[in-house]
This record gives sequence, structure tokens and C-alpha cells, in this order.
Amino acid sequence: MSEQKALQNVRQEIDALDEKIQTLINARTALAHQVAEIKQQQADQSDFYRPEREAMILRRVMERNTGPLPDKEMARLFREIMSACLAAEKPLSIAYLGPEGSFTQSAALKHFGGSAELLPVSTIANVFSAVETEHACYGVVPVENSTEGMVSHTLDRFISSSLKINGEVSLRIHHYLLGKGENLSDVKTVYAHPQALAQCRQWLGDQLPQAALIPLDSNAEAARRVSTMDETAAAIAASNAAEIYNLTVLANNIEDEAGNTTRFLVIGRQDVGPSGADKTALLVSTKNKPGALQKLLQPLAENQISMSRIESRPSRKGIWEYVFFIDIEGHSQDSAVADALAKLESESSMFRVLGAYPKAVL
Repeated sequence: MSEQKALQNVRQEIDALDEKIQTLINARTALAHQVAEIKQQQADQSDFYRPEREAMILRRVMERNTGPLPDKEMARLFREIMSACLAAEKPLSIAYLGPEGSFTQSAALKHFGGSAELLPVSTIANVFSAVETEHACYGVVPVENSTEGMVSHTLDRFISSSLKINGEVSLRIHHYLLGKGENLSDVKTVYAHPQALAQCRQWLGDQLPQAALIPLDSNAEAARRVSTMDETAAAIAASNAAEIYNLTVLANNIEDEAGNTTRFLVIGRQDVGPSGADKTALLVSTKNKPGALQKLLQPLAENQISMSRIESRPSRKGIWEYVFFIDIEGHSQDSAVADALAKLESESSMFRVLGAYPKAVL
């Protein structure tokens, strides 16, 4: 058999498989329509999107994957199929910290897929407000960076908001310096989110020691603003912002830490059931007395609950009064976790479960 004939046979097999895949995707979409019809007959239609079920499906996809596609690449493809099927049931509107081209937009796309309707808003507070007022089904906000730590604006909003954490997204962050010119030496002012400025502090000090650093609400807003300015202005932003705002990449990968990663939270109005691999986020406060915090956390140790994060923030109710944000392993409905939380609540002057949600899959 000639090489040309062999290639033709393989392509015919690919074409046949493509037809089968397309048929199966349409069959899955038809079932999604049936799910929508069943839910529409029920009084409560709030659970079209179930984060715990999606997490379980994606984990199964990776567990049964035999290659040659990598597990996470296979799961990413299934995420897009699930996104399209969910849109056939009920389109999801997702508020994110914009404008277009922000890292938060990338995190929203990674979690919800390309079929979700993404709504850019100007501040983290506005993401919360969009979900609270039901202008958006869910929101995506940054909460923690591996280099610079917690995003205080996000934590502070949870103190007054009734929204729940429904999921998390981890995103590898590469920062690019974007401008309208071509020469780095022309840059006199750099615009970016304060976190981005901090994550690139060493590079900026070495390469642009005389440049003024101007903080803005988002990196995408920095890119948009620089697009209206002269060649002396530059922005730190994601690479796709260069195309969106017609800017030139003056320098790439300018973050100081090679493993620079940001964690984002998905916020919503619903409670999320157990997925088998979960976290629970807590907001607690205790009286200001010796040993109070140690006593408060003792139930976690007694029930062998791992605490992965604890952060303190001013309570805004009194001078030198603080609340603690705590992340623990497991779901609040797990028996050991539920027992620990009941005891923890009894020792707290304020106690709230901010959300129990699946660990990031992708």
C-alpha cells in the first residue's frame, strides 16, 4: 500500500469518528434538554448548574483516560462539551473583574467554558453586587496569589455579603508589559492592578527604575487606558490584552516568581453538595483573650481536620477587633467536619460557613 493510500485510509477513519463524536454530542445535548424540561416542571429551578456534579464528571474523565491525550487536556474538552450542553438547558451569566482581557476573565472561561455569557464589571465589589442583585448567576473574583498572598478586597466583601463560595479556579499567571511604542526605554509610567505591580516588583526595579507605578482596579483596565495614551505609558496585563487593545508586547513573562499562580473563587447564591474532594471556607471571630484562637481551633485538631489557610482581617465593628478566614479540607456535610464545626461555632463570637465547594479540578 502506498503512503498516499495509507494516509487516505487514516483520514477516512478520522472522518467516520468525527461523525460518531458529533452524533454523540448531539445526543448528550438532547438529554440536557430533557433535564431542563424536568427541572422546569419543579418549583425550584435554581440547580441547573451543579458544581459538585461537574467536578465529579471531570474527575471521572481523568480517571478513565488512557491517552494519548493528557488527562487535563481531555477534561478541558469535556468542560467545553458540558458548557455547551448547560447553555442548552439554561444560559449562565458570569460576572467577572474586567474589562475584557483580564486574568479573571481567563479564570471564568477555564471554569465555565466558552458557552457561558461573561459580564465584565469594574471592581470586585461590583462582581459581588451583580450576583447579589441577580444580574449575574455567578461571579468570579481573585482571592489569593502564590507570590503576594491574599486579595484583601475579596475577603472584606465576604464580611458583609450573604453570597456563598461555589468553586475555585487556579490559573498560572504570566505578566506582559504592553505599550503603544516599541522601545522599553520610552516608558515613563506603568499602570496595573496593585497585585500585578507587586508580583513584578523586582523586574520593574531592574528594568524601569525611574518609571512611575500607577495602581488601577484591573490589569485589563490598565491596558485599555494605555491604548488611549502616548508611547511613554505602559500596562502590565495578560498577553491577549495586546490584541484586544491593539498594543505591542514590550516584554514578556516579567513576573518575579516562575511559579506565579492566582487562585480565584466562584461566588453564587446556592449551597453546593459534596463532590468527594472538597474544601470548606469559614468566617469566625473570637473574644480577644489569651489562648482564644487556640481554643477556637481545637475542634479541628480533635477531628483530624486539616486547615489549609487562616487569614485575619479587621472586623470593621470595633478598633483592634478581627475576624478570621479559615479554609479546611472536607465538606461541611461530612460527619467529622460537621462535628468540628458545631464545636467551633460554640466557641465563636461570630461564625459563618462561607461555602463548601469542590477543589479545583483543572
